[in-house]
Amino acid sequence: HVQLVESGGGSVQSGGSLRLSCAASGLSTAFNSICMAWFRQAPGEEREGVAAIYTEGDTPIYADSVKGRFTISKDNNKYTLYLQMDNLKPDDTAMYYCAADLVCANGLVLIAKEYTFWGQGTQVTVS
Repeated sequence: HVQLVESGGGSVQSGGSLRLSCAASGLSTAFNSICMAWFRQAPGEEREGVAAIYTEGDTPIYADSVKGRFTISKDNNKYTLYLQMDNLKPDDTAMYYCAADLVCANGLVLIAKEYTFWGQGTQVTVS
């Protein structure tokens, strides 16, 4: 079965950087042909799409709130998804989740219900 395991969260000061990783296993579809995304959820808030990517070379999509600061990428050899987060702000504080959609029926989107598989999350705190 598909497993997604996030890592890399932590506590940083405003303006700092973190890199999140999401290791995927149990895939029946080639890693380079699935849609993957990062979502985040702050306490009392709805889950928000942050960034999504299909295959290497394709143009990722980002939420307006993170454009220019966050970069999503995939390493197909390591079956790992990354989120490089720079110039972090207190508003970025949330639990960050990795998600995968093996079909990508509706293309690259930041809509939680389009993603079938989810990791357990990693906490990011910016002070």
